[in-house]
Amino acid sequence: MYKVMVRDNMSPAAKKVLEATGKIEVVVDNDKATSDPKVLSKIIGEFHGLAIRSGTRITKEVLTNAGQLKVIGRAGIGVDNIDVPVATKHGIVVMNAPGGNTITTAEHTISLMLALARNIPQGTASIREGKWEKKKLAGIEITGKTLGIVGLGHIGRVVADRAKGLKMKVITADPYVSEEAAKALDVELVPLDELLARSDFITLHVPRLQETVGMINETTIHKMKPGVRIINSSRGEIVKIDDLYQAVLSGHVAGAALDVLPQEPPEPNLPILQHPNVIFTPHLGASTGEAQVKVAEMIANQMAVYLLGGIITNAVNFPSLPMEVMDQLRPLLDLTEKMGSLMGQLVRKIHDITISYSGSVAKLDTRPLTHAALKGLLGSFTDKPVNYVNAPALAQDKGIHVHETISSTTHDFTSLIRMKLEGHEGEIDEIWGTIYEKKYPRLVKIGEIYLDAIPEGWMIVIQNIDKPGVIGNVGTTLGRHNINIARFQLGRRGDRAICLVNIDTPADEKVIHDLSKLPNIIAVRQVHLA
Repeated sequence: MYKVMVRDNMSPAAKKVLEATGKIEVVVDNDKATSDPKVLSKIIGEFHGLAIRSGTRITKEVLTNAGQLKVIGRAGIGVDNIDVPVATKHGIVVMNAPGGNTITTAEHTISLMLALARNIPQGTASIREGKWEKKKLAGIEITGKTLGIVGLGHIGRVVADRAKGLKMKVITADPYVSEEAAKALDVELVPLDELLARSDFITLHVPRLQETVGMINETTIHKMKPGVRIINSSRGEIVKIDDLYQAVLSGHVAGAALDVLPQEPPEPNLPILQHPNVIFTPHLGASTGEAQVKVAEMIANQMAVYLLGGIITNAVNFPSLPMEVMDQLRPLLDLTEKMGSLMGQLVRKIHDITISYSGSVAKLDTRPLTHAALKGLLGSFTDKPVNYVNAPALAQDKGIHVHETISSTTHDFTSLIRMKLEGHEGEIDEIWGTIYEKKYPRLVKIGEIYLDAIPEGWMIVIQNIDKPGVIGNVGTTLGRHNINIARFQLGRRGDRAICLVNIDTPADEKVIHDLSKLPNIIAVRQVHLA
């Protein structure tokens, strides 16, 4: 008999699902005191499973005392409250429940759009103040209007479907979705600038990434048509609030509906909170009873299947493999994931991908390796957990076709993994990797250039003309900015070269800018390989 603790006022559906197996004892503990890791660490040792929401922190102290714990189930997406690396070290599977709140968040977006179009919150407030402002609060119809969806992920797709039902014209911008995938959804895929210029309503459904933080700002707002209305139920940091406020003051933006803010809760004196053309909800996108039941049932089912059958689903830290196979594949999984992540961070654009396995690696089950490569690739496009299980489905959703080739022989290496982006016009369209002495990962070719680099930590990838002075200039520039070089790997072919510089601390934008302005430098990109 397994024993599972359920916490954080999770829907009773979780307890019902687990107990229905007849083989799992469930203890519901909603005591706030147990949220303290010190308290939890004293009682966690008797449990095989732990189901939580966001209120319980799973720290190293808790995990060190969790001698029997096999699985942690997070009823939701984010696992920031769980020390995942330590859980992995202890052999504890960490699962989440992605997609359980997709419908709820999409419906909230549509609700915000309708409320924004018809001034419903303002009308409610006006009547409560004893006013009757029919002319002042006249709205607009949404039928025939153009809705621009920035980000065509799970939520964006549901929003598109609902908006088409409301007879809106739907366009979308998403660099990681192919024309084919957009066409299958009957939406028009356009560049972001075109979406900004054409849309009557713009709704944001993007992850929090370096390139999306502050993407709605003074510059991008000026590209929008006058009278545009903006809805954000994704991440608060996507919108520069002060820039939006000024645009609403000027009338260029007719109104905005915000479910998320950069700081939650916001400071009461935040100017935009007082503007009558901006409406708010306190991060309610996923807050419905139905959504909470869905994620509770989803995580309980996953935990039961794993505890009773050993099948891993939606794990954020572990592939679905027997342990004996995992021991063989672990170094290769790490290598292929880093190769995928490096490719994604360097190219930043959707492509079909071919992965070739040759040599001794071809004798193994290479499917998990392909999953790992996709995990790394797609993980560089999103801030949501991507795991070995869901990576192929996410690639399919984005219109990425994956091709695998296997050969038992390789001329230059015992094992070789080659990853190639099809149709990419840039110089870096291919990465080769191998394992030295069965455990040391190496990158041996990038684009057309051979080298020998260790894929780990913060790295600066420099493409340059192969002329004297480049290495010295790079070293001097990094030294001037107090960036210590851990390793410097150089490869060259003809008049071109690639430098892979491992650095001890990340470089800021000023460092990257200064490097890019050095003589004979073609391109500079900083990447991070965990």
